[in-house]
Amino acid sequence: MPENSSSVTDSLKAGNRVVAFGIAAIVLILLAAALFLFLNLPDANAFNAKVTQIFVENDDLTTGAEIKLLEILAQSGTAFSEVLVSYRSVIFVLLVFSTAMLIAALVFLVMIIALNRRISAIQRSGIQVSSLMISREARAVYINDLEFQLTDAALETLSVLAEARMDDEVLTGAQIEAVISGRSEADCEEAAGATRVKRLRDALGNQLVSELLVKTIARRGYVLAVGKETIKMI
Repeated sequence: MPENSSSVTDSLKAGNRVVAFGIAAIVLILLAAALFLFLNLPDANAFNAKVTQIFVENDDLTTGAEIKLLEILAQSGTAFSEVLVSYRSVIFVLLVFSTAMLIAALVFLVMIIALNRRISAIQRSGIQVSSLMISREARAVYINDLEFQLTDAALETLSVLAEARMDDEVLTGAQIEAVISGRSEADCEEAAGATRVKRLRDALGNQLVSELLVKTIARRGYVLAVGKETIKMI
């Protein structure tokens, strides 16, 4: 258990470092992009400065039409500067939104990876059962103080598997059927025992609990994935 705890702690620290570095990288990249965009956008007053230069260089424009044209150019420069300022605001908002979305995507991705690793670890190691008590009178099984009500048939199947686990045995479907029915193994079918195991899993209800508690060993049979010292029958 200390080794497992250390491994989990190290994994959490590594995951936190990945998230921190990822967020920092995203912020830095978007900050660099924002600086590049803002530095390369034309000055909002560039058009007005050009119009002013035209006024200065062409002071001989005195007719009404020429002055009107210069006034229109000046108004256009003002409108252009206002539009450019609004573009800067829009770009800033989009960059902030992009940063938030990328950070959220990174966090969700790390969470999904962590959950997948956790589920894989559970599937490899099985359920950590500290106690498994079978009560025939109450027709129930208590797993880590959690009570599961069972039918008589499911309780018989679980009892057979528990006794086999205490003897370090793996039972085939035919052997399970033979012990419960009292017939010889040769007269029992593998499918009958497999059906009993399936019904036991259905009775336990929780798929994760049932699939990992009652494990199937390929070409050998079925076994309870618990320590035999944790099993108690009353």
